[in-house]
Amino acid sequence: MGAPPAHPYIPNAAADTERAMLDVIGVADVDELLASIPAKLRMSRPLDIGPPLTSEYELSRHMMGLLGRNATVDENLSFLGMGCYDHWVPAVCGEVNGRAEFLTAYAGEAYEDHGKWQALFEYVSLMAELLEMDVVNVPTYDGFQAAATGLRMAGRITGRPRVLVTGAVLPDKLGKIEGYLDGVLAVDMLPVDPATGLTRPQDVAARLGDDVAAVYLETPNAYGVLERHAREIAAAAHRAGAIVVCGTDPLSLGFVDPPARWGADIVCGDIQSLGLGLHYGGAHGGFIATHDDERFVFEFPSRLFGLAPTRKAGELGFCDVAYERTSLARREEGIEWVGTAAALWGITAGVYLSLMGPGGMAELGAGVASRTRYAMRSLAEAGAEVLHADAPHWREFAVRYPGRTVAEVDALLRERGIFGGAELPSSLLSGTGGPGDGGTALVCVTEKHTTADIDRLAGELKEILR
Repeated sequence: MGAPPAHPYIPNAAADTERAMLDVIGVADVDELLASIPAKLRMSRPLDIGPPLTSEYELSRHMMGLLGRNATVDENLSFLGMGCYDHWVPAVCGEVNGRAEFLTAYAGEAYEDHGKWQALFEYVSLMAELLEMDVVNVPTYDGFQAAATGLRMAGRITGRPRVLVTGAVLPDKLGKIEGYLDGVLAVDMLPVDPATGLTRPQDVAARLGDDVAAVYLETPNAYGVLERHAREIAAAAHRAGAIVVCGTDPLSLGFVDPPARWGADIVCGDIQSLGLGLHYGGAHGGFIATHDDERFVFEFPSRLFGLAPTRKAGELGFCDVAYERTSLARREEGIEWVGTAAALWGITAGVYLSLMGPGGMAELGAGVASRTRYAMRSLAEAGAEVLHADAPHWREFAVRYPGRTVAEVDALLRERGIFGGAELPSSLLSGTGGPGDGGTALVCVTEKHTTADIDRLAGELKEILR
C-alpha cells in the first residue's frame, strides 16, 4: 500500500516533501517533533472522524447539519451568561470587521496595512479612555489569558513569589491562572463572604506579606456582585508593596467607576461584550491596561500601538510601541510568548465603542443594572432564593430553587423555550463558604431583556416551584 496522496489544500503533506523537510531539520519522523508533549496528553488512537468528504457540497451539508442541531438564543429566551454574554451586536460591527482590509489572515490581523494600524490605535485609545488608563494592548486570546498575564506581569515587576486571588472567580478562569502561573507564582485563594458575595478587606489584610506580588479582584465578580470594598483592599495591598490586578467587563464601566479610580494598577478582562457576539461559544479577546509607567509598559508581552513621527516633519504615523520588548523581536529571550492575537476583534470593539459613545455606554450600563435588580425581585417573588440579595449587582446574580435542582428547573424551562441560568460549579461555591451541592444557578440579564421577558421567566418559575 503506497503513501496517502497529498491533501489538495496542503501540498507539503506529500510524502516526499515531508521527508525532505524532516531530513533538513534532522529528525526521523513527526513524532520526534512532539517528544516534549507528555504521553498522558496524547491521543493513542486514530481520530474517529469518519470517511473523507469528497466534495465542497458534502462538507457544507455536513456542517449545516451539525449546526442545525444547536438551539440558539434567537429561537429561545436566554438568561445564560457566566463568561459569554448575549448583548446586542450592532450591524455596523460585522460590516466593518468583514472588510477585506481588516479580515484576518493570521494572528488576528490582515497582512497588509490598509488602515488596520490606525483602527487598532483607535481601539486602544477608546479603551484607554473608558478604563481611565494610558496603555492598552492589542487583544490577546481571551480574558482568561489577560488575567493570567496580568499576574505574571506583577510577579516580574515585584520579584515576589505569591499572589492572592479572590475566591469569586469562575473555576475555568482560575484553572487558566493556576496553569499559567505554575512553577512561577504560588496562588493563594481569598475566601468570599457567603452572605454578601464580597471579598472582605480583613481577609486580604490577614494574608498580605512582603512575599505577595499581587492581589487579584474581579468586579463584577463570578456572582455578578460589585466589589464595594475594592478601594480599601487596594490601599492595603499597596501598603504591603503589592500590585492590584483587577478583572472587569468594560461594558460595566458605563455604570460603575473604572478600577483605576480606586487603585487598580493592572486592569484586564474580555471584550466579548463589546459587539463581538456569541458565535456558538463566543468571540473573545483579552485586554490588559496600565498607566504610562515604564515598569509596567515593558512587562507587556503583547503588542502595543501608538503614534510616532515619520521622516516627514510634522507628520505622525501609527506603529508598534516598544516592539523590542516582545518575543517577536527577542525570540526565546522574550518575557512571554506573543502568538496568535485577536486584533480583528479589537477593531470590532473599537467600532462598537465609537458607535455607543459615553452617553450610550452610560445608558446601557444603567439599563442593565435596573433590569438586574428587577429580575432579582421578580424571581424572589416567584419562590426562588436569591443569594447576596443586599449586595450591589450588575448583569448576573445567583439563585437557588427550593426543593429543585438547577438541572431539573433548567430542563422544565427548556420545554417552555427558555434557557435558565447556568449552574454554578460546586467547586466555586464550596470554595467560598457558600452552598456546595451545585444547586445554584447564575442568572444573566442584558439590555436585550424586556420587563416582559423577565416576567415570563418569573411566571414559569412560579409554576415550576409551587
